[in-house]
Amino acid sequence: MHRSLRPSALIPPGLIVDQIHADPQQVTIAVHSGHRSAACPSCGTLSSRVHSHYLRHVADLPLAGRPVQFLIWARRFRCDAVRCGRRILTERFAPDVIARHVRPTTRLEGIAHHLGLALGGRPATRLARRLMLPVSKDTLLRIVPRHAHLPSEPLSIIGADDWAWRRNHRYGSIICDLERRRIASLLPDREQATAQTWLASHPEISVVARNRAEV
Repeated sequence: MHRSLRPSALIPPGLIVDQIHADPQQVTIAVHSGHRSAACPSCGTLSSRVHSHYLRHVADLPLAGRPVQFLIWARRFRCDAVRCGRRILTERFAPDVIARHVRPTTRLEGIAHHLGLALGGRPATRLARRLMLPVSKDTLLRIVPRHAHLPSEPLSIIGADDWAWRRNHRYGSIICDLERRRIASLLPDREQATAQTWLASHPEISVVARNRAEV
């Protein structure tokens, strides 16, 4: 059965398309939030009284070989709770759509995270440029530590290896939980003393797998 592709299918959930402009260099999509109100981060009170608007520029995954940018007409609301110290609050989006204080969408940041983790700074930037992903080496190196969360379960078997902040110039150490196959921590360098200090803070670890380096 043939189904037409709706513009809303191209964007993350919770956003409504206002306008799409495509030129040979970029696709620009003007959107706004589909929610009528926002919760105050201080007291949790829902507010639908708009104070003002502002324009937010957010990069998204490429489309047809061209980079995509969202122009989000975001709102500021008034908090009417009497005992709340916050009077103005900015509109926030779901963490799986756009995280706070970042410019790429969550789905773009997820791909950038894997590129930075696999290739490091400059090599990942070169591949991202070929894929039409608008991320710089500095952005990649900020994204990787942001996604490295300590697991809630106690560590038992880990692996340690080098990780390039900047290939051939600066290296750190990556600690992986081998049982759950995920990152446990990123150390700022590959010095033995740094690794020993980190291991001393995790006495529950019983097995450490590593390469032939000093880590």
